Order: sequence, then C-alpha cells, then structure tokens
Amino acid sequence: MKTAVAIRHVHFEDLGIFESPLDEAGYRTYYLDAGLHDFKALDPLAADVLFVLGAPIGVYETDTYPFLADEIAILKARLAARRPTFGICLGAQLIAAALGAPVYPSGGKEIGFAPVGLTPAGHQSPLRHLSGVPVLHWHGDTFDLPEAAAHLAGTKLCPNQAFSLGRTVMALQFHLEADTRKIERWLIGHACELAGARADPRIIRTDAAKFGAVLQDAALKVFAEWLEGLNR
Repeated sequence: MKTAVAIRHVHFEDLGIFESPLDEAGYRTYYLDAGLHDFKALDPLAADVLFVLGAPIGVYETDTYPFLADEIAILKARLAARRPTFGICLGAQLIAAALGAPVYPSGGKEIGFAPVGLTPAGHQSPLRHLSGVPVLHWHGDTFDLPEAAAHLAGTKLCPNQAFSLGRTVMALQFHLEADTRKIERWLIGHACELAGARADPRIIRTDAAKFGAVLQDAALKVFAEWLEGLNR
C-alpha cells in the first residue's frame, strides 16, 4: 500500500477533507506530530507523498522551534529528488525556504474567507477549480517565489499565494484541506491570534457556513487532480 505522511504542528490542523480521497486512492496515512516525534529519524524519501501542514509560527523561528530546521532538511532532500510533496500554510513557507526563497512577515494578517487571483499558470493547474471561490486564509507571513517555481495564485497583500514544481510539488499559503464544518476548533484554538488581528470569529463562522460546501467541492477537485497527476 502507498504511504502518505503528514507532518502536523497543531492537532486540529490536520489533513481534513483530504483524508478520504487519499484513502480512496490507496494511500495509508500517518501523522508525525511536532514535539512528539523525532523528525531526524524520518527517512525523507520513504513516503510516497509527504504533507507539511500549518502552524501559528514562522519559518525563521528555528532558534525557538528547532524542529523547523529538521523539516527544512527533510524538504530539501525530497525536493532535490522531486518526491511528491504538498505544503499548506507554514508547510508552503517551509518548502519556499528549502528552495532558498526568503520567508518573512507580510505586514498584515489575512484571516477569513476570500478568493485568490489565479495566474495564467494557475488557470492551467489543478487550482483552476478555485476560480471565483473564496478560500480560507489564516496567515501573517509570506515568501518570495522560489527560482524555477510556477507562480499559481496571489492576493493583494500576499502576491505569492501558491506555486508548484512540475506535477510533484504543490505549495499553498491558504487552507484547502480544512473541514469548514469543524471551523469552531480553529476559532477556539487560534482565539489569541484572532484577538490580536482583530478578526471577528462570528464573521468567519458565518462565512464558513456560507462558502463551505462550494469550497469543499472545489478543493476536492483540486486535490484529486493533483493526486492523479502523480501517476502520469
């Protein structure tokens, strides 16, 4: 059986709606949790697909959170081998850092539901299913586009919201994996960040109910197309 390994930093920021299509595609999924598992012991090339998930910390905080350096080392090895890798939020920023691109505070917080603007390359990628669909943003950092990466999407505050390297590497600043039916876990778990950003949980809760079904349908199409591309 094929294996999918997900590096998780916050327990409720898991693979969410991506778990079912992984199971249907024949993958057995394993989680490795920051602070519980030794990332140095991970064979960076062993998993058929590696996911690196989100967290409310910055790539540049390796002195405070040393496991981030281990994740960058894992990603450098996988990316050099072009092994299938999917980064979300912090995971996308770590991929950018592993490819030598700077990661830094964007100067503001993007939290809540809003669409991304697709580039011409984005319209030719699996992200084409997101055209006009509000996605879930939850970040305060951004990154420069890595060399040789295809720029797929952006917003006014963060022009670099998504990029890819061929068919095997996808990096998304936003959250397609989140199960919006469980948004309350995010609102509680990130209550301090929401307060600091003056983001109203009631608006996010309302928008999750309003856009959740459309977003989930589009997100599953994006993910299914990306998985299918690994077999080509």
